[in-house]
Amino acid sequence: MSEKTPRTVADVAPKFAELSQSVVLGDIWERPGLSKRDRSLITVASHVARYRTVFLPHHMKLALQNGVTADELGELVTHLAIYAGWPNATSAAEILASVLDELEQ
Repeated sequence: MSEKTPRTVADVAPKFAELSQSVVLGDIWERPGLSKRDRSLITVASHVARYRTVFLPHHMKLALQNGVTADELGELVTHLAIYAGWPNATSAAEILASVLDELEQ
């Protein structure tokens, strides 16, 4: 019995996937006004504040690739505990711990 390949976003919403690639990644992330490092900090902070936990692992990894340190991400989470809520920060801290553990393997 063969395993079924899981569906992707592109499988279920191809135009959405195309727009995500061309507009978000191709335009917004490539604009000259901010560095990718700064965009990563802003994006992670936004996802923490809005409790968008499904996006956090990807964007935390991207932030690390873009020069944000693990300590800075920890400080971001700590700072947002006051402004975005303790539960949001708690979830973000747990996700950051998982991301760092995964990257160490």
